[in-house]
Amino acid sequence: MKLLIKQKVFSWGDKFTVKDEFGIDKYQVEGEVFSLGKKLHIYNMAGEEVAYIEQRVWSLLPKYIVYMNDREVAEIKKEFTFLRPKYTIEGLNWDVEGDFMAHDYLITHDGYQIISIQKEWFTWGDFYTLEISNVQDELIGLAVVLSIDCAMASAASASAASH
Repeated sequence: MKLLIKQKVFSWGDKFTVKDEFGIDKYQVEGEVFSLGKKLHIYNMAGEEVAYIEQRVWSLLPKYIVYMNDREVAEIKKEFTFLRPKYTIEGLNWDVEGDFMAHDYLITHDGYQIISIQKEWFTWGDFYTLEISNVQDELIGLAVVLSIDCAMASAASASAASH
């Protein structure tokens, strides 16, 4: 199964719809505009919150916590590296590898592909395709990918501010 994410270029805060492979709206993602650290709420199309992502602001490197049903299910951390970005996903025993700068990477568990992420280039705004192997991993996989995207954006803005 596939999920399609197209983020608007000039949106105030984050607000976008995630569609399925047939173009049908599946989830609504909304960020909090005036908050300390990044916070994203994922809603189903009935308007019920199904996942929540919160940035831990008092950490040296970007760190995001994913909650489902008011329970912490994963922690996504950017690791300290010199050459290529590296992320760890605690709580799920998932591994992440690939080219994060090109938004082309895989999330695996014991060598089995959970999700592949590809960014479509030459589109207005960011457009991602998530190919998810098991429908049971759809929501948590979406939350993990959004967390990695937030961590990459946070690292890029910190890098730009230091220049």
